[in-house]
Amino acid sequence: MLKLFDRKFGARFAASIPLEPGVYRIYAADGALVYVGKAKSLRRRLSQYRNARRCKAHAKMRAILADGERIELDTCESHLEACLLETRLIQQHRPRWNVAGAFHFLYPMLGMYAAGSFVYFCYTTSPEKFPEFSLHGAYRSREITADAFFALTKLLEWVGHPLPRSQLNGPAGLGGRDRYSHVVGFRRLDERWYGLLSEFWRGRSRAAVAELILALVEKPSARRSPQQIQEAIDSLKRFWRHEASPLHRVTRDTATATWPVPQQERDPLFLQYRLRRKEGQRAVPLARAVEE
Repeated sequence: MLKLFDRKFGARFAASIPLEPGVYRIYAADGALVYVGKAKSLRRRLSQYRNARRCKAHAKMRAILADGERIELDTCESHLEACLLETRLIQQHRPRWNVAGAFHFLYPMLGMYAAGSFVYFCYTTSPEKFPEFSLHGAYRSREITADAFFALTKLLEWVGHPLPRSQLNGPAGLGGRDRYSHVVGFRRLDERWYGLLSEFWRGRSRAAVAELILALVEKPSARRSPQQIQEAIDSLKRFWRHEASPLHRVTRDTATATWPVPQQERDPLFLQYRLRRKEGQRAVPLARAVEE
């Protein structure tokens, strides 16, 4: 019995696939791009589709084959180049069967803005709407980043004076620029927090957490809420471990000068960093990696 792969793409197609690294694109009958994949060897990878069995492990491959009517191939000089090309194509087209990396525009950033005696903090996936803010990121997990943002602003309520929502939605419109963004403001917040939090969000220093703990110890109202304080501190530590510190390490080791890292460049940056480490090579700036 002829295999589904051979019926759709021709019995001789598998033998004509190059052995080189590259990217394969699978299109539906109406021309829509349904999946983009990369491989160290295009022939070996697509042979897995050709030999996909009726089992849970191969369910996605069989579903992609069911949707696909045409395959196009792009060979690349290296696996790294193939990975970068795959990421760019997924970001550009967001094919139906690609999930990871397809929604880079939802990667959050955190920011601060000082205006006189007021300091504002924002969480946003729309950085272009907050040009006056000093932004940090882009981070990958909205859950971890949002938890850290709200934990931090809750802790700062004990060391500063939070602004009411009416002041955030005033003439400056800081609180109403984007439906999915959040802005919190404080007055009489010690200016040292600006520098401490900038270093924390950039993943360069955890001193902000230590200073927060010391400041809260001096507040009787904070000492009466130990469980709430501990949960907030844990959220900040989780953000440091999974978002801030890894992003700093990657930007440092790839000599990335752009900060914040644009949302669409975060995944390619981590990708080339990890592949270079896996290959035992020193990571190079992203622009050079794309050119190689």
